[in-house]
Amino acid sequence: MIPVFDALNSIEAHSIKIYLISNGIDARVGGDYLQGAMGELPALGIVRVFVDEKDEIRAKKLIREMRDTADDDDSWIPPALR
Repeated sequence: MIPVFDALNSIEAHSIKIYLISNGIDARVGGDYLQGAMGELPALGIVRVFVDEKDEIRAKKLIREMRDTADDDDSWIPPALR
């Protein structure tokens, strides 16, 4: 398996993994348990999403599409927190 996405955190990685699986691509998350070892420092580049080599191009395309069509509507956030 090869990495196709470097996540900011475990939640983002698992969201991408679920999206890929729902589109027929076997995906795994690696490094999410290492975040605790970093303490309060950001663990950038540690949590990754992996897929089989044969799915690399399609997975990257799906991830790009998902990020491009993400809902930027933050109206659900209370004004004091925006």
